[in-house]
Amino acid sequence: MPTLTMASPKGGAGKTTTALVMVLQLAKLYSVTIIDADPNKPITHWGKGGNTPKNVTIVTDVTEDNIMDVIDDAATKTQFVIVDLEGTAAKIVLLAMARSDFIIIPTQGSPLDAQEAARAVRVTAQQEKMTKRTVPFAVLLTRTNSQIRTRNLAHIQKNLIDAGIPVMETELHEREAFKSIFAFQRPLEKLDPKEVANLDKAINNAEELVSEVLQRLTHVAVAA
Repeated sequence: MPTLTMASPKGGAGKTTTALVMVLQLAKLYSVTIIDADPNKPITHWGKGGNTPKNVTIVTDVTEDNIMDVIDDAATKTQFVIVDLEGTAAKIVLLAMARSDFIIIPTQGSPLDAQEAARAVRVTAQQEKMTKRTVPFAVLLTRTNSQIRTRNLAHIQKNLIDAGIPVMETELHEREAFKSIFAFQRPLEKLDPKEVANLDKAINNAEELVSEVLQRLTHVAVAA
């Protein structure tokens, strides 16, 4: 089944938030394994809140020695596998990419983050040379403002596209609800709309993100 990997050499780009948001949305219809390969184990910690959906499996004991076997095993047990990688260009990143069907590169809308996104793209190219296998990827702009389109963000997006780097149409907006997932250790739907502003908009954003990813996976399958 499809394996989706969140990759960025820069910490704080939104990898873990993107991974967990996608897991929780996919879990409404599918069984999902989330492989927590971040040394800080943020998703493993989230799972200790006791609100993990029954069809979600969190795997935490992952190293560069077993990552490929862990992914292969998970792919036989659940309909989706999502890998949250550490924010470096370590060997484990290349190994996980080699087992992926689609790579998402989260990045915030700043010049520094854009540079790191380009670095992640180069890592995907290294993986392709090593394995002689092309894995589709796209940059996901994160923590963007849903109301205001800054010139800086538009410039970065244009530069990425002009450089031939795929950029997802959907963005993961800056929402209090996405932070609250971790603060309260609950899925979006279990948060209290009286405590979390614009919860409905965050849920819509999450649904749009997953919808686009599924469409991209469909195009990948057709192309194959």
